[in-house]
Amino acid sequence: MTAPVRLTSLAHGGGCGCKLAPSVLREILAKMPAAGVFPNLMVGTETSDDAAVWRLNDSQALVATTDFFMPVVDDPFDFGRIAATNALSDVYAMGATPIFALAIVGMPVAQLPVETIGAILAGGASVCAAAGVPIAGGHSIDSVEPIYGLVALGLVHPDRVLTNRTARAGDVLILTKPLGVGVLSAAFKQERMPTGGYEALIASTTQLNAVGAELSGAAGVSAVTDVTGFGLLGHALEMCRGAGLMAMIEADAPPLLAGVEALARDGVRTGASVRNWASYGEAVETQGDLPEWRRDILCDPQTSGGLLIAVAPGRAADILDLVRSRGFASATVVGRLEAGAPRVVVA
Repeated sequence: MTAPVRLTSLAHGGGCGCKLAPSVLREILAKMPAAGVFPNLMVGTETSDDAAVWRLNDSQALVATTDFFMPVVDDPFDFGRIAATNALSDVYAMGATPIFALAIVGMPVAQLPVETIGAILAGGASVCAAAGVPIAGGHSIDSVEPIYGLVALGLVHPDRVLTNRTARAGDVLILTKPLGVGVLSAAFKQERMPTGGYEALIASTTQLNAVGAELSGAAGVSAVTDVTGFGLLGHALEMCRGAGLMAMIEADAPPLLAGVEALARDGVRTGASVRNWASYGEAVETQGDLPEWRRDILCDPQTSGGLLIAVAPGRAADILDLVRSRGFASATVVGRLEAGAPRVVVA
């Protein structure tokens, strides 16, 4: 009997699904032709937001995004679930409710059995079903490495769009999920996964950020983004640059997934966390003694990570109660926003 193919072994680029470095993306986008004057384009590429937003009419705006990556785990069904959850997250981060999705499928058909490919798609479909949306189509190709993801579309009232550029000085920052997805993914590839680590990884990366749709229009909420490939510091910095503010992040405030601290202290990290720091570290000020392992966690790429919510301090307790009641038990305040040149201060 032929041994099953390890999906992560086919991801020659490392299988981390990490984004291009923020500095690289800014350089590329700066050289792109101007989009021209499109008055209905409410959100484009200006501040590296989570999705594009197009005003349809006075009561509806269309939110559109796409996200796909190579396997981060070997179980095909779990890979499909993670990729779909990650793609839908960008719709929720804009305060929208998803309406349907299209599948993006690239598979090395000569190396993967049809059953494995089918399980990946089934995993994605199961997540979309849980979100109440169909996968209504898509596109597939024969590729060198396995790639799966979605184009996700959603609707939101134009006056209730959440972006990463509308935060206000004085807001506190709430993070809804623990950090450490990248560390656990690295441990998985190195066969150093601690007891309970895989279960924690899957539970976090397949938890839909559906509460984002409820934050749309919620009193006190000024801005939202999801924490993914650039890590907490990178996405906080995007929020700062979009709003023209500085962020104070408490180094030990973000909760961590099971086993992550011990792994990080032992040197387990992704190459992406190193590249993230190299890309935006000049815009981060560290105060006090910040251990390298803790910095790695703050830069750790989060596949299907949590939401970072900017909220007025007087409403923070209510928003925390809402988020925790929706299953995000680890949600906590991790910092605040202040007037100042766009940067992140870690204390």
